[in-house]
Amino acid sequence: MSAGGLERRALGRTGLAVSPLGLGTVKLGRNTGVKYPGAFELPSDEQATTLLRTALDEGVNLLDTAPAYGVSEERIGRLLASGQVGRREDWVICTKAGEEFETGPDGAGRSRFDFSPGAVTASVRRSLSRLGTDVLDVVLLHSDGDDAAVIDRSGGLDALRALKHSGAARAVGVSTKTLAGALLAIERAVDVVMVTYNAAEPGDGPAVDAAHAAGVGVLVKKALASGHVKTLQGAGSAGGESPVTAALRFVFAPPRGAGVSAVVIGTINPEHLREAARAVSR
Repeated sequence: MSAGGLERRALGRTGLAVSPLGLGTVKLGRNTGVKYPGAFELPSDEQATTLLRTALDEGVNLLDTAPAYGVSEERIGRLLASGQVGRREDWVICTKAGEEFETGPDGAGRSRFDFSPGAVTASVRRSLSRLGTDVLDVVLLHSDGDDAAVIDRSGGLDALRALKHSGAARAVGVSTKTLAGALLAIERAVDVVMVTYNAAEPGDGPAVDAAHAAGVGVLVKKALASGHVKTLQGAGSAGGESPVTAALRFVFAPPRGAGVSAVVIGTINPEHLREAARAVSR
């Protein structure tokens, strides 16, 4: 049992232990080109510090970031270096490679994808520098939707495995967009797969089962439907259960929920984080 009452779960066979709730950090670094229901301002360093300290207080040890999340990696690195949000070893840091988010002259943001071995290796080296660490706990290919090409034809997964062999990463895998892609990643013996799974989009459920059987760690994204949690089937109950609690209960419901290592939610509101922590600790 960790601080805050959240028990650690094995992240597959990686040897890493994660809280069932992870903090997604896109909102620390980017507020354009996102799918959340309302606009938001990037938090100040003081607000970000409060958020990460709240996470630690609640027993959350998983941080999820990516180069595509704007300045998220740099901010996390600075906050960790400040000593105000715990030590590096207090966190399991998951980042990604293959997607960059760029703002054009017109102010519009666009994603650019490159899963070639050279691009993936350079991205991971840059993430190490930005985060101020010698090793990344988890690195995932940030799929563009053509999962089969990303996994089998880009060379990116081989590059991640080489980086793992060199000691730059402890575990590698793929953040997929399709059930077929998730199943293919599991077949290719990745360490970790990240899938979408919620009451409105349960289609990746068989991948959760297959990963669990294969000893592959499972991270769930969009459990709260990117902030549209009230639209999920069964969101809330007559007994007063909140939509957030209902959504998280769905993900962890047995028997399938036993295969979920952690749910990653993106929030910059400490109270929302506390609510989610209470929900997964039940």
